[in-house]
Amino acid sequence: MQLTYSQLSVPGPVRERNEDYIGFFHPATLEERRARGSVAIIADGVGGQGDGDIASRVAVESAMDIFTDAELDTSPNTLLWEMFKAANLAVYDSGMSRRDKTGKRMATTLTICIFRDDRIYIGHVGDCRVYIVQQGRLRRITNDHSYAGVQLKLGLITVQEAANSELRSVLTRCVGQDPFVRPDYSTTTVRSGDLLVLCCDGLYSTLNEGEVYDAVTKNQPEEACKQLIDLAVRREAGDNLSVQVIRVEITEQVDYYRGLPVYRKAPERMSDEIQVGQVLDGRFRVDELISTSGMASIFKCTDLKDNRTVAMKLPFMKFESDPGFFSRFQREQEIGSKLNHPYILHVEPIDADDRSRPYLVMEYLEGQTLGQLMRAIKPMPVGDSLRIASRICEALEYLHDHDVVHRDLKPDNVMICTDGSIRIMDFGIAKLEGARRLTFGGFQPAMGTPDYMAPEQVKGKRGDARTDIYSLGAMLYEMVTGRPPFEGDNPLLIMNARLNGDPVAPRSANPEIPETVEEIILHAMSRPLGERYASARDMKHELDHADEVKLTGRAARLQPVVHWKGNWQRHRMVVLCVAIPFLIFLVIFLSKHLHISVR
Repeated sequence: MQLTYSQLSVPGPVRERNEDYIGFFHPATLEERRARGSVAIIADGVGGQGDGDIASRVAVESAMDIFTDAELDTSPNTLLWEMFKAANLAVYDSGMSRRDKTGKRMATTLTICIFRDDRIYIGHVGDCRVYIVQQGRLRRITNDHSYAGVQLKLGLITVQEAANSELRSVLTRCVGQDPFVRPDYSTTTVRSGDLLVLCCDGLYSTLNEGEVYDAVTKNQPEEACKQLIDLAVRREAGDNLSVQVIRVEITEQVDYYRGLPVYRKAPERMSDEIQVGQVLDGRFRVDELISTSGMASIFKCTDLKDNRTVAMKLPFMKFESDPGFFSRFQREQEIGSKLNHPYILHVEPIDADDRSRPYLVMEYLEGQTLGQLMRAIKPMPVGDSLRIASRICEALEYLHDHDVVHRDLKPDNVMICTDGSIRIMDFGIAKLEGARRLTFGGFQPAMGTPDYMAPEQVKGKRGDARTDIYSLGAMLYEMVTGRPPFEGDNPLLIMNARLNGDPVAPRSANPEIPETVEEIILHAMSRPLGERYASARDMKHELDHADEVKLTGRAARLQPVVHWKGNWQRHRMVVLCVAIPFLIFLVIFLSKHLHISVR
């Protein structure tokens, strides 16, 4: 791909220091452009964290080093993954060393565009934006990872309210804050004459999209950059200003085989595990690794039967012979393919005879989990929390009407999609009436997550629909207070706490919570099953009409956790470890003593 490129970055009329950083690399030879591609990178340091200029520079330089040092023919998706991983660790490590001196860490946004053949491969974290001009119109192809952006997607606020919101600069994702980073990935096909614009929030919040379109279509990239920056400066933009404009001059039409251009050698298979580029069972082409855990990987795939994008959950081969793990996969397939609701993850019903190994094929979703959102925004606005909980209730009502109890409802099992919808996921330990009971060996973290488990689950009971209601109440508690209902040094203490006491009243943790919302939470989290909402339908009605909820004084009747039980659980093992050897020694001593006396 041949490109014409220009970029410009300035502190702006208000800021003294420029915390943005940009970079571009375009190989000189056709061979390297084919094998490696070109790359444009933009980063906007998070000033509130401190040293935003250092964070953005470190991120861009680390990512660029990975790109330019990578072996030729490395796939763009692999490059993006490695670039984000390297950039995130570099900023994280720098921030941790800095934290020892200042008490703060560093963070930055990061957006990367790789140009190769006739496609642009985009990785994105934060609130910089990528626009593309194609066929006479400008289109945004990234989503803002800001809390206002989430509110907009969920339909909680209008576009105008999002633009003026104080939460517009509150990021839900950034590079360097945690050891792991979660970029959005996308791919766009381009033709000669198409234009790409990368810019920071300081620019797009000052200009409208029509002005961006006019500048890049009526001028060469260099002049377009100057015109956009000058216009933002004249309007006294309150932030740093950075923009990159790239015009596609020449692309190559490439035929692909297993996701790779035919003129390049396909990568050799490195192990028995599935590799990007392979086709599984002659139907599912593996396009990208989305995530991996200790037991399975999730891939973005193309269903060659109808050319749809799907997600595939594929266990590692070493677990396929585990009966418990295999049963969990079967249960997830059985329940997922039975359900059909817009707020529940859809699982494709694929006959076992058509699969060469266990895997789940699901609808492909883009977005973030509710857990990721809650970790970024503590606490969440009460109104937003009620609306999200109401939508979850709608999904639970459908599940329970179809004889399914989720039993592991938690924020990380609820996806907030980029289109504003939600999905409940992971039915591996769900209870389906009429299905055989799954048996797991050892300690049972799989039978619920300690922060959200209902008391009956802690006691080892299967539970019913009201078990899910308790879990949703615990989630709502954390959404509006910013902390889980029970806290402790280990999972056993957390689980034990809900057996012998109640959580701190939500309004004690956050006085801004209305009394009626506190009433809803505590109603859902009642320890006895019979005192909770009888159904998700009943809970949804009160969530939707919170102002009409009747107060019954639940907060005044809460019983504090009895800590001595937790302390005994904590120290019991130590006591036993000391007592048992002593008793054994005493028995042996007495036996020998008595034996000698008898003689």
